[in-house]
Formats: sequence, C-alpha cells, structure tokens
Amino acid sequence: MRAVLCFSLGFCLLSTATWAKKKIILDVEPYRKTVNRIIHAASADRTGYDRLTALCDDIGHRLSGSKNLERAIDWAVGILKADHQENVRKEPVQVPRWVRGKESVTITAPRKIEVEMLGLGWSSGTPPEGIEAEVLVARNEAEFEALGDRIKGRIVLFNNEMPPYDHVRGTRYGHTVRFRGRGAKMVAEQGGVAALVRSVTSHSLQTPHTGSQWADGQVSKIPAAAITTEAADLIQRFADRGKTVKVRLKMQAKYEGEVLSHNVIAELRGREKPDEVVVVSGHIDSWDVGQGAHDDGGGVVMAMETIRILRKLNLRPRRTIRAVLFTNEENGLKGAKAYAKAHAKELPKHVAAIEADAGAFRPTGYSLQHHDPSAERRALTRLKALVSLLKPIGSNYVAPGFSGADIRPMAPAGVPLLGHRTNLERYFDIHHTHADTIDKVNPADFRKNIATMAAMAWLLAELPIRVDAE
Repeated sequence: MRAVLCFSLGFCLLSTATWAKKKIILDVEPYRKTVNRIIHAASADRTGYDRLTALCDDIGHRLSGSKNLERAIDWAVGILKADHQENVRKEPVQVPRWVRGKESVTITAPRKIEVEMLGLGWSSGTPPEGIEAEVLVARNEAEFEALGDRIKGRIVLFNNEMPPYDHVRGTRYGHTVRFRGRGAKMVAEQGGVAALVRSVTSHSLQTPHTGSQWADGQVSKIPAAAITTEAADLIQRFADRGKTVKVRLKMQAKYEGEVLSHNVIAELRGREKPDEVVVVSGHIDSWDVGQGAHDDGGGVVMAMETIRILRKLNLRPRRTIRAVLFTNEENGLKGAKAYAKAHAKELPKHVAAIEADAGAFRPTGYSLQHHDPSAERRALTRLKALVSLLKPIGSNYVAPGFSGADIRPMAPAGVPLLGHRTNLERYFDIHHTHADTIDKVNPADFRKNIATMAAMAWLLAELPIRVDAE
C-alpha cells in the first residue's frame, strides 16, 4: 500500500510500507514561467558583460595583498550599493602578500635559450646572481624516485603532460596539477636546488601557467617555477639524446607577511525566511598575470548580477540570496575560511551555496557536494528536476562532484554545495596565464551564465523546503 502526502507548490512525498524506500518528487511546473522570465531578462541584458569589462580593463589582475585587489573590492562595493542591494559590506580578512618580482629562466647548455616562465606562488627567491645547475627530468613519481642521489645539487623538471580535454573524463586537472603543488617539496627533501614544472595545460602557444604550491602558508625551501610545454619538451628531448642540460634560474619572489583585505557581502533579503540563506559566489582575487577574466572575474560578476537581475524583476524569494565575493582564493583561501568562521552560527541556516570558479564559458549546469551522503542523494534528485527548467539554455546537467574551494569550508555544517559548471574544453588553455583577458569571454555565453545562476539561486531560495530536506 502506498500513501501520497502532498506539499504546497508541487512537493509530493511517496512512501512505501518500508519507509527506507521513500522518494521525494518535485513538480517544477509552478516555477517554469518565472524561470523563463529570469532567463529572458538575463539573456537580453549587457550590464554584466560591461561590468566585467570594466573590472578587467580598468583594474586588471588582482593578486592578494595588492592595491589592485583592494581597488576591485571597493569597485564591487560601489556597484552593489548603486544597485540598492541590502546589507552591503566589507568583512575584514588577513591575507598573504607574496610578490613575484623579476624572474627568468635561461637554458645555458647545450646552448643558450631564453625560456618563457612564471614563478609559482609561495616560491622562495634565488640569490641575485641566480641558481645555475644541471637539470634532471622526471615525468612521474617512479622516474623521480629513480633519480635517487643524483638530485642533490641539481634542478628537477617535472615534465608531467596534461592529457587533451576528454568529454567523458574531463580535464584531469586535479591529477595533473600534483607536481605544481608539491614538486618543490619533493626536490628539496632530496637535496635539489630548484624545481621546474611543465605548465598545467594541454595546449600552449609558448604560454606559461602559474599557480600556487601546496605550501600551507610557507614559502618553499627552494625556488619553483613553471615553464612552457614547449620548453619542457625541448629539455626532455635534449635529455633523451644524452645531452647535459643546464639552466640558470633567477627569481626575486618573496613573502612580505599578511595584510588587510576583505570579503564583499551583499543581499537580496528573503520575504518570509530572511534568516535562511542561499549563497552565490566567486573569488575577487586573481593571479598577477592577465586580467583574471575567466578566473574569476566572471564568477564575481555572475554573483553580483544574480541579485541585480532578480531585484530588477521584483522577484524577492522566500529566503535571502547573499552574494559573497571571496578574497584570497588563489594562494591561501583565507577569505573562505574567514567567512565560515565569522558566520559559523548561521551556517546551519545556509540552505545552499553556489560557487562559480570554472570560467565564463558556455554554462552546462551544476555539480553537487554534501557532507551527508543521504542528504546528497535527496538534493540530487530535486536538483535534477530543477535543472530541467534550464534546458532552453543548455544548463541542465547535474551530478555529484567537486563544488568550489571557497564554499568547501561550509561542508561540515551540512550546507549543500553547488559548483557552477561550464564547458571546460578551452579553459586550461588560458588558466593562470597572461592570456586570461576579457576578449576570451563570449558575451552571449556570459549572459547565459548569469541567467543560469540567477534562476538556480531563485529556485533554491523559493522552494518551500530545503533541497536536501528529508
């Protein structure tokens, strides 16, 4: 025997005699008209792209501890206030100030070749005259271990190739990035004097890619830098032919302690349950190259535009939608940790958190993480119904998966975490490079991203119960 218990606005709980087999079914038809309004309004509005252009062209890259980052924070606060958002404020965060300085890599043997490079975040510097040493090459952990005592006094190049993008397996960034993260530590432990890593990309036009080491707030014991895939393959070919390769590395990198920065907060207050919160977010800092257009200026403006579009449409949902622009994602996550600590008492009433930190390419939908597997399954079932409303703009994907680094500290409080997903086929061509500039952002795709986030945020804030509720 089956009984049906129906909630308002389309929720039905179908239960069997064995309560463990219960299912939550969501009827999304009552929301379709409003979602279509949001999609139409966002898809026709150029404001977001114009604001991203201003952030990129007028301010530029925004490394933690820099004047540019604080200019960007003040810029965002000014816009959010001009949009008449509620509770606009800056929340203080102490962030690291790591400075790149001048840097270079030169192959000195078997012939002199200047190499395009970028120092890795949290790298230490070299002496003024630089470090010159023989280079040994390792493509993986086994080859590194086989080098043994030869590493002492030498430089190690990790020539770990990133596979081309695969529509089934994705980018495989998480696997490939491991030597960028811990390569310098590995080399230092074996007595090496510096570490080089192949840039984490499958496509390069002599473009080096920077990124952070997994340094836990400490500069590396030895200098570390990324070189282009072309340079890495050149050194590999020399080595494979039995030639001795020497490199001179010069880096002025240094850590100057912690300085004051801020997370930015703004809200569209809920009409019935204003103390319950749906977070929409991106990180306002970037690396000190390019303009940080895809990483993560796009995510920042998506969050800002989400609450602007909804306010423009006079759509005030049941719960509060809170835009959070995190500081210091790239080399410390201090903004994420500070937000979770400052809002610890209200995190149980955070009904969802969305982070956009996967570029501003064509949106595809959402990934979902939850601290509780049972709650994740419930949320996934409902999200599959919700994203069906986004099919007109192709954002109807949803699956379990990584959400976002900035919202992850909320996980222990049981907050459903959603990663705003895009087509990543070309993302790692420009990730953490000089090429991450506004011209790489397609205006029509960007408007679809705003429409996707605004619609999902409104749905999560409007539903009569939490998306992960029993």
